[in-house]
Amino acid sequence: MTTPTAVPPAASAAPFAEPPARFRDLLASEWIKTRSLRSTLWTITLTTLFVIGSAAVAALADYNNLAGTGPSTRQPHDFLPFDAYPPAGYMTLMLVAGSVGALSVVSEYSSGLIRTTTVAVPARASVVLAKAVVTAALWTAVGTAVSTGSFLVSQAILNGRHAGVPITHPGVFRALVASALLAPVCALIGLGLGVLIRHSAATMITSIFTLLMLPPLFSRSERWSADVNHAMVVSAWRRLVQNWGPSPDSHIFTATVPGSWIVYALWPLITIAIAVVVVRHRDV
Repeated sequence: MTTPTAVPPAASAAPFAEPPARFRDLLASEWIKTRSLRSTLWTITLTTLFVIGSAAVAALADYNNLAGTGPSTRQPHDFLPFDAYPPAGYMTLMLVAGSVGALSVVSEYSSGLIRTTTVAVPARASVVLAKAVVTAALWTAVGTAVSTGSFLVSQAILNGRHAGVPITHPGVFRALVASALLAPVCALIGLGLGVLIRHSAATMITSIFTLLMLPPLFSRSERWSADVNHAMVVSAWRRLVQNWGPSPDSHIFTATVPGSWIVYALWPLITIAIAVVVVRHRDV
């Protein structure tokens, strides 16, 4: 006679239990969400064309200005950073990257999809981190393409006046890297603000104000005001792109290159870290 053996409930249910989501599964899910939106592709394409086009327009302006300038009055091999990386184009890139980064989160809150996501993956911090990784990877690729394209197009135009420089010219590589990283930095800031605010209009206004409207409110003629100005992303980008030293005007405080790289690193890290902490202790 065989004595029946009781099977523990946990053991009997284990083969049928849903395995916990791995982080790479979250990355795959977030990437599917991102690439499935046609608006994202069109937004990135149009922004890329606009930014590179703005570099072409800036280079053409200097091309015409250099028409009557002889070799005796100019240095033909000086790097003209704001021809390759014009502020108008790159401020537009900041605006778009920050907005799309914010929408990657806000759209889920507005549609209710975030409830499905958190039911499937209760670890909300992991969801935010997965969104951050996908956003950073996407916008790093976009920023690299835009930055490289802007440089190549602008220098091809300036070469007509023997004013173009190679990528190995002093100051070029730093400007190229800073301009490429500007997109993911702003996209991650937008994403973090989206997690914290959760409302489309408020998030967009806060993102635009923080990235573009706040820095000009602080002048560089007072130490405390200059320090605040230098702590802004757009000010850090300007300093990293320019290839000249501090202002000769003793009343103007200029940011340092190492300090500007620190600003680049701290803004997205702090924003995402706060978002991770908040999302763990807040209801959907």
